[in-house]
Amino acid sequence: MTTAHYDIVVIGSGPAGQKAAIQGAKAGKRVALIEQEFEVGGACVYRGTIPSKTLRESALQMSRFQRTAEVFEFKLRDDVKVASLMSRLDHVVKTHGRLMNDQLTRNGIERFHGRARFATDREVQITTVEGTSLRLRGEVIVIATGSRPRIPESIPVDHEHILDSDSILSLVYLPKSLTVLGGGVIASEYASIFAILGVQVTMIDTADRPLRFLDQELTDEFFAAFYKSGGRYVGGQQIEEVAWDGCSRVVTRLKSGETVLSEKLLVALGRVANVESLDVQAAGLDLTSRGLIPVNHQCQTPVPHIYAVGDVIGPPALASCAMEQGRRAVRHALGLDPGLDPEHIPMGIYTVPEISSVGLSEQEAVGRYGGALVGRAHFHEIARSQISGMTNGVLKLVADPTTERILGVQIVGEGATELIHIGQMALLNRLHVESFVDTIFNFPTLAEAYRVAALDLLQRRPSRSSVISRDGL
Repeated sequence: MTTAHYDIVVIGSGPAGQKAAIQGAKAGKRVALIEQEFEVGGACVYRGTIPSKTLRESALQMSRFQRTAEVFEFKLRDDVKVASLMSRLDHVVKTHGRLMNDQLTRNGIERFHGRARFATDREVQITTVEGTSLRLRGEVIVIATGSRPRIPESIPVDHEHILDSDSILSLVYLPKSLTVLGGGVIASEYASIFAILGVQVTMIDTADRPLRFLDQELTDEFFAAFYKSGGRYVGGQQIEEVAWDGCSRVVTRLKSGETVLSEKLLVALGRVANVESLDVQAAGLDLTSRGLIPVNHQCQTPVPHIYAVGDVIGPPALASCAMEQGRRAVRHALGLDPGLDPEHIPMGIYTVPEISSVGLSEQEAVGRYGGALVGRAHFHEIARSQISGMTNGVLKLVADPTTERILGVQIVGEGATELIHIGQMALLNRLHVESFVDTIFNFPTLAEAYRVAALDLLQRRPSRSSVISRDGL
């Protein structure tokens, strides 16, 4: 078997792998990119981020129409096909895929279609879809194989009645009822999307509230909106059994004795790294107790010329972070300056309403600085929110109690994942709260919430500033 030689071999073409490959090519290196799926882009494009956000956008458009067009009688048909709610998905996916392919081609990256595994720490063997084999040797190897839904052995996922987060969008018709197992990001996103589509949704989880890792003010706002849309959360529960009754219902039995019946069930209990078929032991690597690839701060594994990026190294498992990890890993491998470590990475959760945060939470600020100044702007106070009919939400500013420098921003409400970048810039530039008071925002816009929250914070501090009287609020 002949072996082709490359400066960099990247395994996986999702957000992390793609950016790693492009960075290598931009540095003038010969780069090979291996992908086992037919198209590049990974689960993010074809089964995760883009499809779910396309469905979410359709659901939101219908929800907005119901709230703002009272002169029309609006009701979804009983036989709504899920595909009809995602009519633009094929166009979006194809366009995104074409742009990624064009970018790879433009940068001279060679692509290989097949399943990869390590033969040695320097060589990767590819088994193609035709059953043939070839080997690639890389001076640097980057593992970016992503993740897949975690399915407990006790839950019989059949992808028809009991689904995972990859197969949920393959539903033909919108179900009347849906049970969601889990209280994390994916579970909360899908639960809230289906709820505003009129599906009777029940979330079940071991935690007492969904999205427990977030500031409770944010989760309280999310839960209120979920409840208002007809959703139900059953917390602090253990699953006894999940089964399809063979006729029309999925039966979920809890150890508490409660039974939940639904037309469909979604298992959203986290994800696991795609590493089993890689045979990383052949490269001298061992997995962590959580099945992840261990790396240092530069995404470098214990084998110095092998790097791992994206979901295979664990949290935060965000596409934006994965892209940056891919870029920085390759620059480090090539001895190039990766730049300053990324600070203040925003987090976006595409529930209904959206949730986003950057920097320190109120609790974290209190722990680090001994206290915190906090200001809030409730969306119902903002004219643009009233106009759009999206009044559920709050923007929360957290500042240093001594210097009044912005330490963190948390937002729940429509537009949160866009609005958060204003706060990110404030953190990166070490701005003080008064910067938002002195800034002129377009009216009416959601961005005005920053000024309202800043004024609220200044009014709450021990010694009020003349800024308050100057503004007249």
